[in-house]
Amino acid sequence: MLAGELYIFEDPELYKDRDKNRTILHELNQTSHLQLERREALFKDLFGSIGENFKIQTPFYCDYGNNIYIGDNFFANFDCLILDIAEVHIGNNVMFAPRVNIFTAGHPIDAEVRNTKLEFGTPVTIGDNVWVGGNVTINPGVTIGDNVVIGSGSVVTRNIPSNTVAVGNPCRVIRDITEADKIYWKEKQAQFHRDMENLK
Repeated sequence: MLAGELYIFEDPELYKDRDKNRTILHELNQTSHLQLERREALFKDLFGSIGENFKIQTPFYCDYGNNIYIGDNFFANFDCLILDIAEVHIGNNVMFAPRVNIFTAGHPIDAEVRNTKLEFGTPVTIGDNVWVGGNVTINPGVTIGDNVVIGSGSVVTRNIPSNTVAVGNPCRVIRDITEADKIYWKEKQAQFHRDMENLK
């Protein structure tokens, strides 16, 4: 399965892995947002690895969990769904708006083969410093580079290069992120701090 070859979803060993995952997810999605230590322990037990300073709003769903690898400073808003048939790698400083979906599962185009319940998976990789808008779907095999913004409602079907803004269905790059963007937002940040000082 992890090699991207055809496999049978109903394999008993995979059922066992998914049952373990469902047990963790059930408890996780029943916990209060105030049960911080318990939630952190459950997420660390669920994922292949997760970095420091993460926050994931529940409900959260995934297939296996142990095929998901997340860096530092990760945030996912409500209703995130990751079908981790293949590995999912997420970098540092990545933020998901509500209802972000990541799919690694694929199914044969030929109906006769598909009806035998054979399927396959293709990994997804997301770089550092990425913002993914609400209701975005990231399809199997996609790599998203560093410093990328994906607009709300996008369906990402192909790789997205670093330092770009991409939107649409199918998602496509609409512009580069430039030095002018950095200057503009640094000034907005400085203005925010000046306003806060004036309120004191």
